[in-house]
Amino acid sequence: MQFQCDTTARVPIYRQLMDQVREAMARGRIQPGERLPSVRQLARELVVNPNTIAKAYSELERVGVLNTRPGLGVFIAKPQADLSSKVRKQRLLAALDLCLTEAVHLGFTEGEVTAAWTQQIKQFQFPKARGA
Repeated sequence: MQFQCDTTARVPIYRQLMDQVREAMARGRIQPGERLPSVRQLARELVVNPNTIAKAYSELERVGVLNTRPGLGVFIAKPQADLSSKVRKQRLLAALDLCLTEAVHLGFTEGEVTAAWTQQIKQFQFPKARGA
């Protein structure tokens, strides 16, 4: 995986990295068990402070996206559905509300949003249906 950071963005670099890892997982570009670059290696590549990388990795590990294996490195964790289905649905609906609010304010029609949604959804890797 190739990471990028934009030092002129309003989003902190550690947050940019976190978002890139989560998006790459959602799109299937990185898989559970895959090893990420070490903190020092990635800091050198991006020319940022190693503490920035460490913060991103630490936050991702805290939320269950990464696993650190001492002496081996940092790896993508297997997704865990430890939230109840009710809470998961509430979080999904809240995220959709934000997205749809932005679409309305940008002047998109319902048809345009539906077409964009249909196009984008194909780029993501969703879990298989239970029992399938």
